[in-house]
Amino acid sequence: MRFVSIASGSSGNCIYAGTENTHILIDAGISARRMEQGLADIGVKGSELDGIVITHEHSDHVKGLGVLARKFGIPIYSTEGTLEEIRGMKCLGEYPEELLTPVRPDVDFAIGDMVLEPFRIDHDAADPVGYRIRGGRRSVAVATDMGHFDQYIIDHLQGLDAILLESNHDVRMLETGPYPYYLKRRILGDHGHLSNDSAGQLLNCILHDQLKYILLGHLSKENNYEELAYETVRLEIDQGDHGYRASDFSISVAGRETMSQIINL
Repeated sequence: MRFVSIASGSSGNCIYAGTENTHILIDAGISARRMEQGLADIGVKGSELDGIVITHEHSDHVKGLGVLARKFGIPIYSTEGTLEEIRGMKCLGEYPEELLTPVRPDVDFAIGDMVLEPFRIDHDAADPVGYRIRGGRRSVAVATDMGHFDQYIIDHLQGLDAILLESNHDVRMLETGPYPYYLKRRILGDHGHLSNDSAGQLLNCILHDQLKYILLGHLSKENNYEELAYETVRLEIDQGDHGYRASDFSISVAGRETMSQIINL
């Protein structure tokens, strides 16, 4: 199984997961050209995609969806609430209605030889979810755009081999930065985004011996930077009450404009 971030950040998100026989994207929030180039860099053609799964309808997760789906006839999977929002987005252009396939939180579904489980997240969108993805004996997850985490989230992120986890902002940078008050409250609220500190605290609840790779993603351009996210999360892990050290895991930051390392499991 392979897992790689083609782009991850407040300006656009697109993650690839695949096996030898099945290829999917999680979100399509960058241009179709960038998605196709990212796929080409790992030896996959757009025409080989078996599905695009969408976490929620915000433009940084769907802006390239219409072009890519229309060009290759790729099935689109998401919750009914999200699909209803997508249907109403004129900016995505036209594509066959039959490409839209509803899924339900906590109900597994298969794309080729991969099994996906959507799980509910709290974000200011219609019906948002994260995804846990299993290929063979390996499992990965994409968990971003979460205003907070609770035991439900922790339970759905147990036993992973790799994770792309939101580390959106530094609280102090956000509070003292140029954003208007209402936007600061939105980001910091229970339906906003996870901070660096919260990302580390969530990781402390799901670390285990088989977790090999941690990708920190969806970083804010204005309220975070890669080194700060990385060091904050490492510090949270080192101070956690679990017996692990940050150095026990491969931790890296998924770039907004560049591909992450290719994770082979």
